[in-house]
Amino acid sequence: MTQQALELLQKALALPEEERAALVRSLIESLEEVADQGTERAWDEEIARRIADLDSGKSKTVSWEEIRQRISARLAHER
Repeated sequence: MTQQALELLQKALALPEEERAALVRSLIESLEEVADQGTERAWDEEIARRIADLDSGKSKTVSWEEIRQRISARLAHER
């Protein structure tokens, strides 16, 4: 951490709890805006890839009933 960041941290830690919480929320929101842009793009690409895999037959769907049976079998086996 830079000296400037350490000084800001010391000042922030001296604030009352409510103000520290508001500061933390603001800082996290500022990071989420940047992260959300990349995350949204990555999810859009992943969704498009999965749809293409389904449409081409590369990926197959599995019914909920089959998944439940697999989970139940696995849980029974682990006991």
